[in-house]
Amino acid sequence: MAPGNDTKLPLTSRDAHAERLAQFRELFPETFTEGKTDLKKLAQLLGDAATDAPERYGLSWSGKSEAIRAIQITSPGTLLPCSAESWPPLPFAADGRARHSVRAAGGTSGDGAQGTDAPYQNTSENLIIEGDNLETLKLLQGGYHGRVKMIYIDPPYNTGGEFIYPDNYKEGLADYLRFSGQVSGEGIRLTTNAETDGRYHSKWLTMMYPRLFLARNLLREDGVIFVSIDDHEVHNLRAVMNEIFGEENFVAVFIWEKRTTRENRRVFSFNHDYVVCYARQKDLFELSRNLLPLTEEAFARYSNPDDDARGNWQSVSLNAQAGHATKDQFYTITTPSGRVVELPSGRCWAVTKPRFEELVQDNRVWFGSKGDNVPRRKIFLSEAREGLTPHTLWKAAEVGTTDSGNKELIEILGGQQIFDSPKPTELLSRLIAVGSGREDIILDFFAGS
Repeated sequence: MAPGNDTKLPLTSRDAHAERLAQFRELFPETFTEGKTDLKKLAQLLGDAATDAPERYGLSWSGKSEAIRAIQITSPGTLLPCSAESWPPLPFAADGRARHSVRAAGGTSGDGAQGTDAPYQNTSENLIIEGDNLETLKLLQGGYHGRVKMIYIDPPYNTGGEFIYPDNYKEGLADYLRFSGQVSGEGIRLTTNAETDGRYHSKWLTMMYPRLFLARNLLREDGVIFVSIDDHEVHNLRAVMNEIFGEENFVAVFIWEKRTTRENRRVFSFNHDYVVCYARQKDLFELSRNLLPLTEEAFARYSNPDDDARGNWQSVSLNAQAGHATKDQFYTITTPSGRVVELPSGRCWAVTKPRFEELVQDNRVWFGSKGDNVPRRKIFLSEAREGLTPHTLWKAAEVGTTDSGNKELIEILGGQQIFDSPKPTELLSRLIAVGSGREDIILDFFAGS
């Protein structure tokens, strides 16, 4: 309990599995008998939407059932505020909630324990939580379920090295903290994931699946998740995220130029990584997605060769692919010089002929300085949207490299290199600028691995 507060705090995480069952029962009450689901009756209700085909497309691996069970097990713990480790050190708030720094703890409550039914209140607007990310994600379901706008994670790339992999999810959080410090506990096994292991990809998927599942629950309906990855697991990451988020909520894969130097010790010099992007609901995220600020290069594309009173403009093509065109988008155009312009094969005009004539009357069509060019539409700077649509190729000059990230961190830490291949702040700034707003909640649950 918090000092001066007699409220008892829950010592288990929110049961996402029980909540899903309750929602399912609400939708299909007639399929339940003696507390269990009658699968035959469910198949009858679903009709053609159900299948029992022995061969069907899907993602499967050794350990998937274990990963699903890990989601269903509630966490026997709570989160404790660490005021002494916070900066600046602050006393507990009047409502007993923690400020700044929090540590996950298993099974017991102490002075200042923070429950999981309400978000934390902190004056810095930032919070660091120390603990296993799977258990902590379960604890965060109480206060942050459906409230996070953006998640970014930089998980283990599974490059043939080793990472700590907890293969006993039944232990409490305190036990995990004990063995994550390389101190063995009774009944806990630490396994590694070398490339020679027969379950090389399976172990990585089993580690990632429950974390991504819980992450989706934390996202708002218009929320988005970005995941850094390389070629070792990008195909499996796409497959597992298709299953959890739905293939229809795939947004993009960004290619990041992580290095500009050439690696001569390998057959090919790998100069890129990926950032995979999925939305909770793609249509809602697309409405909330931010534009990037106009660059000097973008401004330079605007000029005013015809001294238009509306100011600088740039021209864009007036023809498009003809795949979904109507018959009104196929016509010939005669330029002011008398030249007849025919459409190229497979193309149509972007607007109908009446609309094109309106644009010409409003001096919004550019035929070139001599009036004999293929027509292009004028887009005025004063009317342009305030920003650029993000593209999927992110060059080092725009968002930094692994080397620049290393230099940044070494400078911050006084000459020490603590982490391997940290991401540069420019890359994170780009993701935050695109995926979130000023008052939004952002989560990174692989921070400081």
